[in-house]
Amino acid sequence: MAKMVKKGDLPSKICATCGRPFAWRKAWAKVWDDVKYCSDRCRDGRSKPPKG
Repeated sequence: MAKMVKKGDLPSKICATCGRPFAWRKAWAKVWDDVKYCSDRCRDGRSKPPKG
């Protein structure tokens, strides 16, 4: 059986758009070095000009 890792022991980064910290996810295991945004919403919102 696999060894369990506590959530607090996972690596984390700061989102480039919102500035909030986010933790490693299994889906990002192969591309963790390239991950810059915490969500699709932040990734999509990075290049849009402000409305107004």
